[in-house]
Amino acid sequence: MSALLLINPNTSSAISELLRTHAQAAAGPGVEVRVQTARFGAPYIACEASYAVATHAALDGWARALVPGERRFDTVLIGCFGDPGLHALREAATVPVTGLAEASFIAAARLGRFAIVTGGERWKPMLERLALGLGFGAALAGVEVVTATGAELAADPLMAQELLTEACAAALRRFDGVQSLILGGAGLAGLAARIQPDIAVPVIDSVLAGVSHALALAAQPAPAPQALPAFDFAWRGVSPELGATGRS
Repeated sequence: MSALLLINPNTSSAISELLRTHAQAAAGPGVEVRVQTARFGAPYIACEASYAVATHAALDGWARALVPGERRFDTVLIGCFGDPGLHALREAATVPVTGLAEASFIAAARLGRFAIVTGGERWKPMLERLALGLGFGAALAGVEVVTATGAELAADPLMAQELLTEACAAALRRFDGVQSLILGGAGLAGLAARIQPDIAVPVIDSVLAGVSHALALAAQPAPAPQALPAFDFAWRGVSPELGATGRS
């Protein structure tokens, strides 16, 4: 049995359970999904400051998963549509790492130009910057946001379905040449399937896309393992687990 480490950089245990439910269903019985919830930071990432803290929280979650004596994981998925800590974890980990956003961008770009639909107005410039940085700037037609945050949408699935269906339809009217829509957000897991019957183009669930891409990466030939921890300096003032990944 292979193992997927799913890091929730939010501190919300409810979001972790939502992620676990949908990720395990997508992965199937042959994959063990292990979820690490951030032990500091925001309940739900919704701004630049909470995103910055979430990068540290994602690294800390990875370090906590490196428990001596436990079976190692085969791949890492960052359970936030924004991928905080993506590049840092790739530098540190000896297994493949991806995030909900990167995986969704890859899936959507295969179909052509795409748009993102998500919750929280502050996410729009953050996601535009992320898409550009990951090399998908030309493929991204635009970002459509609803005022409700991801946490608020997750707390009321019926309201979320109505708002997000309207937002998906608005995105198709607003942006030209859109071949697919990404419903982005850990708290929106499972909603794409409910919205799809009302939308003319494929609606991509970011959590399902993340699991699929993470497992595909794990199936590829593994790189040579690192003989020493990735960080060639001693950490100061971080958790004992993260501190143990540095060299004194």
